[in-house]
Amino acid sequence: MRLIDTHAHLYDDDYKDDLEDVLYRAENAGVCRIICVGVDLTSSEKCIQLAEKYDSIYAGIGFHPHEASKAEKGYLNELESFSSHPKVVAIGEIGLDYHYNFSPPNLQIKILSEQLELSKSLQLPAVIHNRKSDQDLLTCIRQARPLKGVIHCFFGDIEFARQVFGCGLLVSFTGSVTFKRDLITNANLLEQLSTDKFMLETDSPYLTPVPFRGERNEPAFVKYVAEQIAVFAGTTAEEIADRTTTTALDLFNTMRP
Repeated sequence: MRLIDTHAHLYDDDYKDDLEDVLYRAENAGVCRIICVGVDLTSSEKCIQLAEKYDSIYAGIGFHPHEASKAEKGYLNELESFSSHPKVVAIGEIGLDYHYNFSPPNLQIKILSEQLELSKSLQLPAVIHNRKSDQDLLTCIRQARPLKGVIHCFFGDIEFARQVFGCGLLVSFTGSVTFKRDLITNANLLEQLSTDKFMLETDSPYLTPVPFRGERNEPAFVKYVAEQIAVFAGTTAEEIADRTTTTALDLFNTMRP
């Protein structure tokens, strides 16, 4: 089984003592690529450093909505400079989050819109965070079209998914598809989705799937996401792995061998 973890935060302190072991387990689990995604300039630079050190790691660069208020004048120039690195494959993690509102919504929208335009101008896919912001997010995406990218850690319903696909974007799923409280909702959604419309991720170190829920997440666990989705979709984990890996390589096409 060949898998891609399209979203992880491997610069996190949770991995400071055993990252080599984490990557070894990922390789043994069939994970051939990992996209390490930044949330500000400092973490984005750390993603690039990890990508330089490890063949399997690629980098995403951007300002998360939680960090939008920390985006100083000239941040876009810094991101554009980072983007010249050959292992930078995405602009993100960017987006909107109206659950915590760590940054004011109007500022979140401004920073998101600027980064969507950067994504489009650089022809790099956008990795987009969304929490309780569906309509404003869709407005920003539609204003930036044509655009390519993914709504990561997707929690929406089939109608929202269809609107996302109508904008030319994909979705991706995390270990949350294994959570007992969400099984019926996820089953109803995933049995309606074409396998070329979504990808897999861990969002490590967060959202650890069953049977390891409560522990630190890591890229090797993306196989449990594939296995649960296969149950919902009435197919095999190998089929889900194969299709989502192809989809990820098509979207993040600079990761191709």
